[in-house]
Amino acid sequence: MTSHDAATASHSGGNDQANIRRLANALRALTMDAVEAAKSGHPGMPLGMADVAAVLFSRFLKFDPGQPDWPDRDRFVLSAGHGSMLLYSLLYLTGYPGITLDDIKQFRKIGSPCAGHPEYGHIPGIETTTGPLGQGIAHAVGMALAERILAARFGGGLVDHRTYVLASDGDLMEGVSHEAISLAGHLKLSRLIVLYDDNGISIDGHTSIADSTDTIERFQAAGWNTCRVDGHDAVDVSRALVWAQTSDKPVLLACKTIIGYGFPTRAGTQKAHSDAPGPEEIAGARKILNWPYEPFVIPADVAAGWRAIGARGKAAYDAWTKRKREAAAAAAFDAAMAGEIPASLDAALNELKKKISAEKPAVATRKASEMALDIINAQWPITIGGSADLTPSNNTKTKENMKDIVTGDFSGRYVRFGIREHGMAAALNGMALHGGIVPYGGTFMVFSDYCRPSIRLAALMGIRVVYVMTHDSIGLGEDGPTHQPVEHLAALRAVPGLKVFRPADAVETVECWALALADRKHPSLLALTRQALATMRTSHNDENLCARGAYELAGASGAKLTLLATGSEVELALKARELLAAENIAARVVSMPCWELFEQQSETYRESILGPGTARIGIEAAMRFGWDRYVGSTGAFVGMHGFGASGPCKDVYKHFGITPEAVVEAAKRILKA
Repeated sequence: MTSHDAATASHSGGNDQANIRRLANALRALTMDAVEAAKSGHPGMPLGMADVAAVLFSRFLKFDPGQPDWPDRDRFVLSAGHGSMLLYSLLYLTGYPGITLDDIKQFRKIGSPCAGHPEYGHIPGIETTTGPLGQGIAHAVGMALAERILAARFGGGLVDHRTYVLASDGDLMEGVSHEAISLAGHLKLSRLIVLYDDNGISIDGHTSIADSTDTIERFQAAGWNTCRVDGHDAVDVSRALVWAQTSDKPVLLACKTIIGYGFPTRAGTQKAHSDAPGPEEIAGARKILNWPYEPFVIPADVAAGWRAIGARGKAAYDAWTKRKREAAAAAAFDAAMAGEIPASLDAALNELKKKISAEKPAVATRKASEMALDIINAQWPITIGGSADLTPSNNTKTKENMKDIVTGDFSGRYVRFGIREHGMAAALNGMALHGGIVPYGGTFMVFSDYCRPSIRLAALMGIRVVYVMTHDSIGLGEDGPTHQPVEHLAALRAVPGLKVFRPADAVETVECWALALADRKHPSLLALTRQALATMRTSHNDENLCARGAYELAGASGAKLTLLATGSEVELALKARELLAAENIAARVVSMPCWELFEQQSETYRESILGPGTARIGIEAAMRFGWDRYVGSTGAFVGMHGFGASGPCKDVYKHFGITPEAVVEAAKRILKA
């Protein structure tokens, strides 16, 4: 059965419509009052979906505000993040820590955890940052996938929960939702339930002016079970949710609602979406909703009802903790949720560095990444990898311990994301947010543009995700400018909190992987080559030199020049240094694998690495943007100044003048100036 009429669903024990409506009206009142106090916000969705939320939280959602990090809690994702006051009201009324009535009164003001859109980490119970439409539902797919992976590993006694999503028309119009929905349907993520606010209104007016999609048929085509629901009938909503619990596929509940429910003149119109209602509209709503209380006042019986809803999850939590104490897998489960790198992994990666320095292989850094992952995935069972249909090119699947995750069998550790780069990046975020998993996924560097909104949110949230971006420059060669990233490094380095690593050889690649995994508060992106690179670091050093972001790779007595390079161009810089030495020009070479880490070093260290008193040349097969902070006004840059071209790698480099000889010419020019 793929479609369902909620009115025909079985239901044990009906909800008291009047009681649910009164609980829901508390959500509506807090929303109205907060939006009016802020003179901005989005009251329409919270007023429209309040009945649905009241049913979900009172009867179905498994949660305990006293234990907001309970690993086996249900996840509730407000994908329609503009309706944040619905979530804040729910968290406050059910008794979550970290939110007070005063916080709600300061909605959308500096210092209040109640931001305009929900922000992960501000209040317990906010499972992910939402607001950019489509991101929440796409993150939720990752959460639902993580639940199935961990259940397959640790058993249903420890992992048995659902992911609920409240999504809007706008969420489902966004392109990323199509990628996420099709992936969830393909994998039959039956613990994923989407509550779709089917109100038919967007900012410009009725959704019919821009969209004529049959959402039910769309989801059915993607492999979901679906159901139409009266979103203002508590019994209908409850029946649908009862039915959804037994689904063998992900579920869409299309909840027909009236946006701004209760507003006397704005209900059902775009005026309810994001405008502050004004005193007259609120006064009218209070009459319609039979809510004769002052702003921000919740009557004692309603407040007690909500606190009782919050308290009901304690018994489930206590039962779960008892099961965990008795479970054979308890220690492994706790280790997975803690996410700490095993000491053996650091030692093993250091041994790999030593082996590379001794054997001096010439390999692409994408291959070196695979070498590192061979060790990482063998030593640390919580890594989950994947690729957007580029596995052989990204080298993201290691030979051991990486069975595919497939429909009906989630015991593997590798996800075939298909050509869904954006959906992949969002799902990786969701897996990281869920916990118990350290996710990574790969695609071509040029397609980081497709991933960017999710990468940005990972940085904003401060979560550990590793994005593996191969074919990182014009060095990919024949595929030409459509696939040759030239502006991408600068664009990604501009994202606050994102660690962009561009290693110069296999040793640096291992070090960058170690740093990415060790950083639990930032996402990392590895920019890796298609072409083979010589080993630069031929003398082993136990220290992770990349940890400082930049370091002197080759010194020179009485140096007049410092060559600053990243990735594949470090080898080029070393060759230029030899040519310069032949002409009695002493030059240092500095490898700069991670600008973000370099900026965190002391001013003294940074100055010493940049070479005080020396002329500087930046060398990178990318656009100059950002390099002037290091080369200065008198320095030079050898790199790209426009799009690339199709041809063999070496020919393309020569065509664009990114050669050791070009570096020598630039050096002579600036030294004469």
